[in-house]
Formats: sequence, structure tokens, C-alpha cells
Amino acid sequence: MPYADNNGVRIHYHVVGEGAPLVLQHGLTSSILRWYEFGFVDALKSDYKLLLIDARGHGDSDKIPDAEAYDQKLMASDVIAVLDAEDIDKAHYMGYSMGGSIGFALAESFAGRFHSLIIGGMHPYPLDAVGLEDRVRRIRSGGMEGYVADLESGGDVLSSERRAQLLANDPESIVGASLGLVNRPDLSPVLPTMTMPSLVYAGDADGLHVGAEKCVKHMPNVTWVSLPALDHTLAMERSDLVLPPVQKFLKDVG
Repeated sequence: MPYADNNGVRIHYHVVGEGAPLVLQHGLTSSILRWYEFGFVDALKSDYKLLLIDARGHGDSDKIPDAEAYDQKLMASDVIAVLDAEDIDKAHYMGYSMGGSIGFALAESFAGRFHSLIIGGMHPYPLDAVGLEDRVRRIRSGGMEGYVADLESGGDVLSSERRAQLLANDPESIVGASLGLVNRPDLSPVLPTMTMPSLVYAGDADGLHVGAEKCVKHMPNVTWVSLPALDHTLAMERSDLVLPPVQKFLKDVG
């Protein structure tokens, strides 16, 4: 399994396919497995060299309990470490949820390394801390097992794959990553500087949709896609609805 080293933090990644490099960055509590599970890899690997990255604290990347380690700029630098490990000067980028937050941080600190940015289920404004802090409280109280039990008792229907992925997480690292998002500064000043082609999408049943729709009004070179009747989870899982605008966008930007 390939790893990139970012100042002593090992970042695990996969390389699949051939073509122009395209980074795929997952969301909080997930891993690169989500891109395989919902068909993104199969759909994109014939046209792109996919670099699927396990964010720090997730998957097979190093686990760090300190919330300061999950600063969005540090997480963005992990992506650059992978590009450097593969001798890739510039790539396309697609990130969902936390991966979208990392995308805005990449635009802020490493814009020259990307041909285009695709940001799903995220906006650059300060995040509502209530949900994230509730996640932290539940994990601290009952570990990942207690967190999953709370989700299921609250009505969430988890596939066996998703349940296994959640339980495989290191609870202290997920707490750290959650607090990293809670403490994330306002990234919206970067919006007018994002001159690279960008695609922003969100499900219209996602609480983050309002901020995503707002932010595109301040981006100079952006395509906005609102996905009807999809919440935050479904806008990751319904690749049949997400991939058509993503593939068209990537084809148009070349």
C-alpha cells in the first residue's frame, strides 16, 4: 500500500486508472472505500488517474488524537504530499463534505497545483457547531460503538459496509477531526480568488445547501448543481445522479 509522508504523518492512498490525475477526497468518518462502494472508481478510472486519499485520522492513514492536527491547511498539505509522492505537478480535485472543506483550503494555499476543483456537500463559511459537537459528545461517551448505536436508535439505516466502516474508526481521531471542522476559520475570503474552473454541488435536502448556493455567487468561474431531494448522505451515495454533472464538467475543462 503506498503512503506519502507529510512531516512525519503517513497518508495512505490508492492509484487507480490512467489519464489526467484526479484526486478523490472523502468526508468525515469515511475512507477511500466509499468511492469504490458507490461506483465512482469504476465510472472514472478509464478516463482519469485516480488518487484516492485516506484523510489523516481515517482509513489506513496515521491516527492523531490532537484536534490541532486537523487544521484544514494541514489536511490540504496532505493532498499535496500525495501529489509530490507521485511526481504530479497539477491535478483535478474532487472532495465531498470534509473533503470539500479541504478543497477550499487547497484553493487558499495551493491553488497553482490544481486544474479544477469539485466541491460537494460543503461551503466555506463557519460551520454549525451543534451537530459536530454532538458527534464529539456521543463518541467520547460511548466510543464508535455507542455512536453507531445512537445513529441506529435515532432512525438511521446503516448498510453493513457503512456500519463496519464507522466501527473501524479510531474514536479519538474522529473527535479530533470533528473539532478541526468545528474550529475551522471562515474560508470564504478565498472565493473571489478561485479562478480555476470549479464545480460546487449539494443536495437540496442537505443543511449545507444554503451555504453552498450562497458561496457560488462569489466565485468567478463556477458551475453550480443542486440535486433535488438528496440529503447529505444521499448526495454521496447516489453516484448515478452525481456523476453525470461531474463527468460533463471534467470533460469541458479538459
